[in-house]
Amino acid sequence: MAHGPQTARIVLTPEEREALTRWARRGRTAQALALRARLVLACADRPDVPHGQLAREFGVHRVTVGVWRKLFAARRLEGLKDDPRTGAPRRISDADVERAIATTLEQAPANATHWSTRGLAKAVGMSQTTVSRIWRAFGLQPHRSETFKLSTDPLFVEKVRDIVGLYLAPPARALVLCGDEKPQSQATSGTTGTTPVLPVRPGQPERQTHDYVRHGTRDLFAALDVKAGTVIGEVHGRHRSEEFRHFLDTVHANTPLELDLHLILDNASTHKTELIKRWLLKHPRVHLHFTPTSASWINLVECWFSLLQRRAIARAEFAGPEALEAALHAYIAATNADPKPFVWTKSADDILASVKRFCQRTSGSDH
Repeated sequence: MAHGPQTARIVLTPEEREALTRWARRGRTAQALALRARLVLACADRPDVPHGQLAREFGVHRVTVGVWRKLFAARRLEGLKDDPRTGAPRRISDADVERAIATTLEQAPANATHWSTRGLAKAVGMSQTTVSRIWRAFGLQPHRSETFKLSTDPLFVEKVRDIVGLYLAPPARALVLCGDEKPQSQATSGTTGTTPVLPVRPGQPERQTHDYVRHGTRDLFAALDVKAGTVIGEVHGRHRSEEFRHFLDTVHANTPLELDLHLILDNASTHKTELIKRWLLKHPRVHLHFTPTSASWINLVECWFSLLQRRAIARAEFAGPEALEAALHAYIAATNADPKPFVWTKSADDILASVKRFCQRTSGSDH
């Protein structure tokens, strides 16, 4: 039998139980509030369990259980929330905050293209720290600037629907490949007599000298199997239509002949010469799909090129183009040994709606 003062039983309404359960389970809820919610739920579901036992289960003092049980019984859900803390009154009013934001967004300083925290602080009569806090609170970063490129292709809508359709609903008995060239990959190495690479250490990234020696280039032709994640690749010294035709022969020879090939490409001139057109007439199972102009983001092989550049080229040193070629072949082999499918998730309607909203917000875009 429990000893000590008797407390009233807690009976929860459905709305209170739902709110307490939500507070106890949500990852974004403050952990102190989540603990109080779990304590009250335990008191309601197990009214005969002593406070000492509940305290041991939740890792708190038995007085803590009694306090929050008493506060909930007196003030219900509001009793679990923290009371407003005392402190110095606000010196920055909402009007001051609005003035700082409006100045940031709608005006430019007389001697610069964008505001700095100190420049804006002087202009609006605030401290630099206050301006920094306002910018962080509202996600303002005037020092940053990004570029964008909108496609002017008159067949943009049709091409987007065609390529996204291949990703999301590929034809039966067919392979969907994303092809492209990565031209002018440079074989570089550090200059003779310069400081060697300094390895990564705690608190310090790897460091290299800024100068280098060029030893030539290589051009990589690659076709990514979107579903399987494997890559068919060739390395050449140039990237003319002759090399592209040879690459098409390689793709044709390394894919099942009973399957149609749908190859997604960009609008490079080497993909549309008479030589390529004659090759396509002799290989009717191969179908080329061209991306809209200025829309390389829709070609998934660009994602693989990005991984290749970051992981195998950007920080490597090559004594000559042969070493670079070997590294490219090695990365292709590693990709095929442990392939990862590239999954497209956004529908054509979602893409077109997003582009439409962006064009409507961009004055003078002529799109």
